[in-house]
Amino acid sequence: MSSAERPRVVLVGIGPTTATALAGLLDDGFAVVALLRAGEDDVTAQAARHGVAVVGDTSVASLRGVVEGERPDAVVVSSYDRILPADLVAGRPFVNVHYAPLPRYRGRATVNWAIINGEPDAHIAIHCLEPELDAGGVLFAGSVPIRPADTVSDLYERLNGLQRDQLAGAVRRRLGGELGEPQDEGAASYTCTRLPDDGEIRWAEPSVTVDRLVRSLTAPFPGAYTYLGLRRLLVHRAEVRHDAPRYEGRVPGRPVGRSAAGGWVDVLTGDGVLRLHTVQLDGEAPAPAADVIRSVKQTLGLRTQDLLMKIADLETRLALLTPDPAGVFPA
Repeated sequence: MSSAERPRVVLVGIGPTTATALAGLLDDGFAVVALLRAGEDDVTAQAARHGVAVVGDTSVASLRGVVEGERPDAVVVSSYDRILPADLVAGRPFVNVHYAPLPRYRGRATVNWAIINGEPDAHIAIHCLEPELDAGGVLFAGSVPIRPADTVSDLYERLNGLQRDQLAGAVRRRLGGELGEPQDEGAASYTCTRLPDDGEIRWAEPSVTVDRLVRSLTAPFPGAYTYLGLRRLLVHRAEVRHDAPRYEGRVPGRPVGRSAAGGWVDVLTGDGVLRLHTVQLDGEAPAPAADVIRSVKQTLGLRTQDLLMKIADLETRLALLTPDPAGVFPA
């Protein structure tokens, strides 16, 4: 190590966990010599205030160049989307922060999936980074409970707090030669990437399932969505209504109650009722659900009938623009 008192580290972070990683390292006396993060935001401004060089190119080639130039004692990764090559990782200690109960939930969108899957807790693992996906000995493992109304933003805030408190100590242990608790490869599981289109609400699902989807995709994620007619409607805040009337006949996605004063709209799911509080039509600002959904006769969700009516309208418009065989446009 170049300095036992003030280890030199490069920090790589492209997501919402990086701010507390940077703060935790700086608070504990690390010399963060570079931060790889694209764009300009509060995190890069924080780095600049502390004299940390910000590198906007977050590619593996860029990281290799920074490591070769700075020759840090360690590289810390907190939010990155690429697997690093073996020769780069072999050159010095690499420590990764992963919000999951390793060896389970290797991969991406782990906190989102934890809510969607109804897990009781969200986890953090700080581990020795290896070329394989989220492999390597675990230097620290912790968790926070997922409460009934918790959103992904709430969980990130609490997990970020754990990271800030524990990251520096884990990195120091790695620099001291510790390799962490080996992972049980036989217990490994994986999560796949989530895309914005994966957030479509399927109203025939149980209320708790829809509620979990909404809570798992709050900002900074794209949001769970449905359709009002043919317009995409984001659902920002909702809750399961546990005291709802029992419906023996139900059309999932059908509004069954609305309060202009309260701003809410009750919508049928596959087994109950979900109360929508805050929604947002594409191109408009977030608003109380009752200000946007004004009728209990218009079912939410993209329906075949709506699409067929749109196709018929487009065919009519196209016919008006198409000349007959004689080259004459319709009157």
